[in-house]
Amino acid sequence: MHLTQGLHTALQLNPEHPATVYRGRRRTYRESAERVARLAAGLRSLGLGEGERVAVLALNSDHYQEAMLACWWAGAVLNPVNIRWSAAEIAYSLDDCEASILIVDDHYLPLVEAIVAGMRQKPQLIHAGEAGTPAGMLSFEGLIAGSAPMADTFRGGEALAVVMYTGGTTGRPKGVMLSHGNLLSGVLMRMADLPPVADMVGLCVAPLFHIAGLASAYGRIITGATNVFVPVFDALEVMETVQRERANEILLVPTMLQAVLDHPRFAEFDLTSLQRVLYGAAPISAALLEKALDKLPCAGFVHLYGMTENGGQVTANPPHNHGAGSPLSRSVGRPTLGQWVRIVDEQGNEVPRNTVGELICRGPSVMQGYWNLPEETAKTLRDGWLYTGDAAYMDDSGHLFVVDRVKDMIITGGENVYSVEVENVLARHPAIALCAVIGIPHDSWGEAVHAVVTLKPGTQASEDELRAHCRESIAAYKCPKSVEFRESLPLSGAGKILKRDLRAPFWQEKGSAVN
Repeated sequence: MHLTQGLHTALQLNPEHPATVYRGRRRTYRESAERVARLAAGLRSLGLGEGERVAVLALNSDHYQEAMLACWWAGAVLNPVNIRWSAAEIAYSLDDCEASILIVDDHYLPLVEAIVAGMRQKPQLIHAGEAGTPAGMLSFEGLIAGSAPMADTFRGGEALAVVMYTGGTTGRPKGVMLSHGNLLSGVLMRMADLPPVADMVGLCVAPLFHIAGLASAYGRIITGATNVFVPVFDALEVMETVQRERANEILLVPTMLQAVLDHPRFAEFDLTSLQRVLYGAAPISAALLEKALDKLPCAGFVHLYGMTENGGQVTANPPHNHGAGSPLSRSVGRPTLGQWVRIVDEQGNEVPRNTVGELICRGPSVMQGYWNLPEETAKTLRDGWLYTGDAAYMDDSGHLFVVDRVKDMIITGGENVYSVEVENVLARHPAIALCAVIGIPHDSWGEAVHAVVTLKPGTQASEDELRAHCRESIAAYKCPKSVEFRESLPLSGAGKILKRDLRAPFWQEKGSAVN
């Protein structure tokens, strides 16, 4: 299994079919394969060795897909950088995986100086954009034009393909290691349950640094379909692009879907080409589902539940479970073909049906581990099983329902936020005595980051001050949206903050502790 296989197949079977569309630019699979082979040669000419890491800090585009495939063609490892992180967070991740090359688009050029200043060793910088290449950087197009195509290295199987960083339970991001086999098998297992739509034209709006965005884009490559790129989510541009390109598949988080449906110009656009709407990161609310079924009657809705550590998805909830009023619309579905799922107690024993426990899974898409974190890997991978940190139950028909999180994690707008990461930053403020960060319900984002703090005697701090303090160190989406000041926090006999007690008032009418 090697991740360039789809490109070879498309080149053989349908070379003139469109591979990528980025605004006014269209490239066939023949053109794309030529550029990938040349870019791979250009990267190798810079001294890139097999297994070395190439980071990409960019919005969605055809260049991103070419960089991704060129990494694998050259035998290297892709490191998709979270575009929402601060310069300090990005610098840490690049240092951690020892990225030797950083590819940056126009949008993120202003961050480069701060990123490099925070790194131990400066990577080679490549500019992939429409504007002129700045001094001190190499040109993406120049590397392609100046390099003869190289043969594919056909690196694959258990060889590392991607290091994708996610929030860390210790307050530092951790790199999820996925092999060629992990990614390819994950995509194929999803396709076994959800065969590609005919003549697929997929809209890539979910960011490619996310496993959901990357896996859905890659799934179209291996079927020789067309990826149409929207650089960053904008409801109006999404509707314009669906209509113009007659896109028939799209992956959205529920907040994106709501923004599209509620847009004041929604009725102006013909979106009847959409046959499949994939969504994930959070369940869809009954009200939003009802609105979506009414406004997009031609589309089938599919909920994909998964995580970076499992190559993207564990379960799928198909369109026939999404009827208005269906109790299964709140389910995350059943395991996709090849996935093995159990609900277990704290000792790892499987619990009876309809009993809440931790969801664990195993299969060929499960990660190799966390980059340079053997202890974290051992906690998450046990006897071949991936412990997801999600509390769930399986009903008598095998449908799974996620009701809480064992891990101290918040999902806001599709992004994972580990509470300890925010708490570590808050605790550095001189006025903070104790703090706890929890997720509370939010109508638009699913969950919002909420901080509960106590101040040291004789000190003062405002909500705005604490949020500004956090923004200096971590991405904006991780910063508290609200801050609650208390005289004391509930503690266990061992002195541990009882977060469940803090969360309870916010969730008591929801029926579960996730939104």
